[in-house]
Amino acid sequence: MSKHAQSQDQRRNMLLNEPISKIIPKMAIPTIVAFLINSIYSLADTYFVSSLGTNATAAVSVNASLDQLIMMCGSMLAVGANSYIARLLGQGDEKKASQVLSTAFFTAFGIGALLMLFGNLFMLPMVRLLGATPTCEQYSIDYATYVLFAAPFMAANFVMNQCLRSEGSATLSMIGMGAGGILNVILDPIFIMPWGLNMGVAGASLATAISKWVSFAILIFPYLTKRSLLHLSIRNFHPSWDIISKVISVGSSSMFRSGLAVVSAIALNSIAGSISDSVLAAVGVCNKVMMFPFSIILGFGTGFQPVAGFNWGAKRYDRVEESYKFCFKVALIGSTIMALLVGIFADTFVVLFAGADEEMRRIGVICMVSQCIALPIHGWVAIVNMLCAGLGNAKGALILSTSRQGTCFLPILYPLAWAFGAFGIAIVQALADILSLVLAVPILRGVKKKIAAAQAELEVQ
Repeated sequence: MSKHAQSQDQRRNMLLNEPISKIIPKMAIPTIVAFLINSIYSLADTYFVSSLGTNATAAVSVNASLDQLIMMCGSMLAVGANSYIARLLGQGDEKKASQVLSTAFFTAFGIGALLMLFGNLFMLPMVRLLGATPTCEQYSIDYATYVLFAAPFMAANFVMNQCLRSEGSATLSMIGMGAGGILNVILDPIFIMPWGLNMGVAGASLATAISKWVSFAILIFPYLTKRSLLHLSIRNFHPSWDIISKVISVGSSSMFRSGLAVVSAIALNSIAGSISDSVLAAVGVCNKVMMFPFSIILGFGTGFQPVAGFNWGAKRYDRVEESYKFCFKVALIGSTIMALLVGIFADTFVVLFAGADEEMRRIGVICMVSQCIALPIHGWVAIVNMLCAGLGNAKGALILSTSRQGTCFLPILYPLAWAFGAFGIAIVQALADILSLVLAVPILRGVKKKIAAAQAELEVQ
């Protein structure tokens, strides 16, 4: 038996036979580490830029929407391909899984290239649309300049990250994401600070772009050297209706989530900026800090999704149910612990960025504490969302993935801002997380009925 076949058998055996309490952490921990490293470099950008003043900090908050826009270019293809590939590998169809990977990769790169082109052609209207105020407009342009040149690689990175996880290679994914993140943290002060290259906000942008290019090179290496189960090749680019429809059916939930996140961020930036740059900066800093618990939750759910999808494809419905129960308990306990830790030290975190800006400090603490209160709910809803995505339940995944920054967020944003001003803006995300619970409960009931029915049918056969 070849090494490749042995590796495939080992991974299949791991996903189908190892204890759930062992395999999900094994899949999730590398992803969590990579996400945390990315959170650190994102926070490092904000920290070093904050030395330039509140207006520069506000600009970084505005340009977080640009990152989400680029994410939207690759997330639909990445999440849809991950789900479909996991099921195909569970069925033993490696050839088609490679076609799904290649189709998603080259399509994502092309869409990212279009965003790079049009973003550079219409730079000023773009940053204004993202919510830049006149006082932070130039900072926003400086930050967007280099990031746009990395857009095609960032979009393709999403696909490679997700597809490596779908075949059980979470460690390779972690190395690709983590190395770029560590490099970004190292380059930030060198490019930004006066004792270095003194590039200011543009330095943060260049550091981010370089880190994404390096991540791309690392992530594509196992595919080019044939060390992965799947084969990435232009010859495997096969945009058939079957592949496109199945990728989009599940991946559309991620695209709509990212799209609504962009719309919500633009709306939030616009309202916050109309009050002051301090409020705009406070919300941005809170979101950067909260990326740490969110990254752990998302990383854990991302480790759970391919396990559920693989076992669903292999008709191991008992393990699908077992994996959900395990993740539910871990997510609930873990989210509660993280909420307590972040909530207790909320003021300490915000002061690091706010300095003497009392308004930024006050609003930032309110925003952070309120999101901590809702964090256990967010953790559980994320697990239900990943369960839907793993099983190919496109409707459930779409509803839940778009609730947090879409259907449960946008309807309450303007009323809260009108009634309570800056305070309403600070608590809007927490209230949206709580409202998403209303959607998750009936969706989970439907999914559990589907699992039970499939198990009963299998037993009859």
